[in-house]
Amino acid sequence: MSELAVVSLSGGMDSCVTAAIAKAEGYELALLHADYGQRTQDREKRAFREIADFYGVPASRRLIIGFDTLKAIGGSALTDTSIALPEGELDRPGVPVSYVPFRNAHLLATCVSWAEVLGASAIFVGFVEEDSSGYPDCREAFLRSFEQTANLGTKPETQLAFHAPLIHLRKAEIVRRGRDLGAPLHLSWSCYQGETEACGHCDSCHLRLRGFQEAGLADPIPYAFIPEGLRL
Repeated sequence: MSELAVVSLSGGMDSCVTAAIAKAEGYELALLHADYGQRTQDREKRAFREIADFYGVPASRRLIIGFDTLKAIGGSALTDTSIALPEGELDRPGVPVSYVPFRNAHLLATCVSWAEVLGASAIFVGFVEEDSSGYPDCREAFLRSFEQTANLGTKPETQLAFHAPLIHLRKAEIVRRGRDLGAPLHLSWSCYQGETEACGHCDSCHLRLRGFQEAGLADPIPYAFIPEGLRL
């Protein structure tokens, strides 16, 4: 019988490729998605469901959770529309205002709780440290620290291995890895503010478009705008 992995699946490209990697490594998938009041919550939830359908994950191994507290706490342009989203400046210094304070700690803790109930042996996350917006809770040091904490705070028989297979890859490498694994990149959604078409202006769109451009591939999702410098 295959081992079970809990995969944090936002619906974005990175988490989509991460799910494909877990599947390719022989794990049975349990997919977890978080609603936290983000601007594209409904579109991301649709992506989650379509990717879960693509991999044939049964309803018993799909979990959508609500982090209403993160929206109530605020402090992020993703959850507070009064804060303007930064556009098209991937090299700006510091942590961008799209960072949701300590979101990934909430996400990882929930993955651990569910993994313990399911008897899973692994947790997969789509963290990217090398080619990302610079979120502090996407760093490998943070993930390793949390892995230790999780195994200290769960039952003795619970032994969880945390995997972030993309953490040191550039976006172009992620695109190619997804292509090679047959990941449904056309079902993924990365935009921070568009739900019918990706905006083409936000940091997430720029990172994704740059990855496809450097990989020499066309991004299969629709865009309302593609900057001249990011077109194939």
